Amino acid sequence: MKPPERYAVTGEPFWDDEHISSQMLAAHLDPAYEGASRAHAFIDRSAAWIASVAPPEGHPRLLDAGCGPGLYAERLARAGYAVTGVEFSRRSIDYASRAAARQDLAIDYRLQNYLELDAGGPFDAAIMIYCDYGALSTEDRRTVLRKLYAHLKPGGLLVLDVFSPCAFDAFAEGRTWEDHPDGGFWRPGPHLEVQRRLKYGDDATLEQIAIVDEAGAAACHLWNTYFAPEALARELEAAGFAVESLHGDAAGAPYAADSPTIAVVARACHQA
Repeated sequence: MKPPERYAVTGEPFWDDEHISSQMLAAHLDPAYEGASRAHAFIDRSAAWIASVAPPEGHPRLLDAGCGPGLYAERLARAGYAVTGVEFSRRSIDYASRAAARQDLAIDYRLQNYLELDAGGPFDAAIMIYCDYGALSTEDRRTVLRKLYAHLKPGGLLVLDVFSPCAFDAFAEGRTWEDHPDGGFWRPGPHLEVQRRLKYGDDATLEQIAIVDEAGAAACHLWNTYFAPEALARELEAAGFAVESLHGDAAGAPYAADSPTIAVVARACHQA
């Protein structure tokens, strides 16, 4: 079978499928699982680090782009930020809103695709965490950076992470299949899951997933672009940002050649 064109999409968005979105939410909320969000202990450290590089006293309004069920937003609100969270999964944003109300946290949650970001502002800081940026096509990355830049005050900070060349090298190509007689992540009933893992050039990968059940077949493409620090800096600079610091992860670890992720703190350099 011929590999699809880079960043080709398939079918309807899966994040609002009734079953898949419930499975995704459960994955987010599992404190030890790293398949949807990072482990909650890491998120604790990450939120504390964000508060150290963009303290709420000087950066009171914060935008969480792709906030999911609010794991970062809640921690950052408790740290003193006025948080606006944007997410395109209705189930996640509904959960986040209910959780904030239970905890008496004044978080402004909005059901939006960050490619169509219209969240008010201006903001003093913005975050885009869990390597969402690399899951976007080149054009969509330009769009989201343009949107984030427009929502930040002059001098506002952006914290963003991506997968590194080390993670690309570790990505194993191949094909696998798995029978799910009792249901699983993709379907509640019996189904077959077939996965093909492909590398594109020296900086992108595809996990191509086909699901077959009694209703027929469906496909899902999970793309990722991997960035060396210089390549990420070029994309940010083209959008008007200047990289202020480089780290090995979104909790502020030192960057090294074997770091599987890269995190940056970048400043919006608005022209007068």
